Amino acid sequence: MPARKVAVEDVPEGMAAALAALRVRLGIPDDFPSEVLAAAAQAAPALPELDRTDLDLLTVDPEGSRDLDQALHIARHGDGYLISYAIADVAAFVPAGGPVDAEARRRGVTLYAPDRRTPLHPPALSEGAASLLPDQIRPALLWTLTVDAAGGLQATDVRRARVRSRAQLSYDQAQAEIDGGRPRETLALLAEVGPLRERQERDRGGVSLNLPEQEIRTGSGGWSLAYRSSLPVEGWNAQISLLTGMAAARLMLDAKIGIVRSVPPADGGSLRRLRSVAGGLHIRWAAEVSYPEFVRGLDASRPADAAMLDACTALFRGAGYQAFDGVVPDHPEHAALAAPYAHVTAPLRRRVDRYAGEICLALCAGAAVPDWVRSALSGLPAEMQAAERAAKAYERAIVDLMEVFVLRDRAGETFTGTVVDVDSDGRRGTVVLKDPAVEAQAVGTDLPLGREVRLRVASADVERGAVTFELV
Repeated sequence: MPARKVAVEDVPEGMAAALAALRVRLGIPDDFPSEVLAAAAQAAPALPELDRTDLDLLTVDPEGSRDLDQALHIARHGDGYLISYAIADVAAFVPAGGPVDAEARRRGVTLYAPDRRTPLHPPALSEGAASLLPDQIRPALLWTLTVDAAGGLQATDVRRARVRSRAQLSYDQAQAEIDGGRPRETLALLAEVGPLRERQERDRGGVSLNLPEQEIRTGSGGWSLAYRSSLPVEGWNAQISLLTGMAAARLMLDAKIGIVRSVPPADGGSLRRLRSVAGGLHIRWAAEVSYPEFVRGLDASRPADAAMLDACTALFRGAGYQAFDGVVPDHPEHAALAAPYAHVTAPLRRRVDRYAGEICLALCAGAAVPDWVRSALSGLPAEMQAAERAAKAYERAIVDLMEVFVLRDRAGETFTGTVVDVDSDGRRGTVVLKDPAVEAQAVGTDLPLGREVRLRVASADVERGAVTFELV
């Protein structure tokens, strides 16, 4: 499931205290144990023999990022493209079974909040020695992907190499350079390859759900909450990561060893419920229009469409990981992407990527998969599921808390919203407001799923971190 993010311009003291209390309540890790920090500080791996510091790599990430997993270079290759995608080589810094590895197993993923990150690995690695920061020579897993003129994948290779990123760009900087008409080669070609990959996605019946970021703003009128839609370059950049993940899945499935990210198909009932929500939000969804085409027509800069995108996260339930060694799973596909897919491009922030990357390295080299990877495979799905459940609980609690701060002084006011989910007894459910950009719990009698309703703020409890609405 895609992540929901909240941005706050300046986190005030009261909100910071509430976020700190939330972390204590949910058991979010604080600092790293001293032995983990010491092991991270002492990590000094040898650089790979293959030297690809000649590649004019660059990174494109959110403003201020320091945990840089990916660096990209694109060149023309006949009438197609040659994509070089460097991924941080975490395994070079994190010996299996060591203190850093054990702590990463406990954490599973990096967690994000408006006031701080809770990283998977100590910052000395994730924001320092292992990060693909500009003008630094780094070990990396260098993926080489040959793509034809239509954006189709023709060949895949991955091997260890030393690399050096030339530039660190934010999404705004990258988009401005493209829009300015004189972008560097990689950005110019990303603006070609990205749309081609989006067309490939559409043709196979898939769709990427890019959730808008919720932004809390402060001003003379108090707090406000709005959605920020993503830039085109964010989607194009994501397509390179998706392409790499699909290439990795194909390698592993063909070799009958690996771990894939699988999502079962949506059932008819969930689609009908989603169509009801669209009606409640006054968004036209013609009977002949498929779910992927409907999603592609949404504009996250419009509050109703942003709310619809948020409601779409409930469609594909049951996302998980499937590990295999000798027998391929019966249903390894990622239904939303309409293709097999694996996580390999964010090893600094997600533990499973390190293992999948090592498998792909071995397969491309014709070598045996390392024992430390093979022995961990069977336990990885459950471990990652537990980590992701904790991350989503934290993510949801943060969103709820931010909405409390926006609405805590508005008890008794009425708003217009749409009921997007209802409990079996019809007395509790979830509503999405058009303005402000809020999703919250609602109580009433016979809550009408998919219908627009008038709601009143019943409570906005900072300590509990929840807003509750009641039907007017």
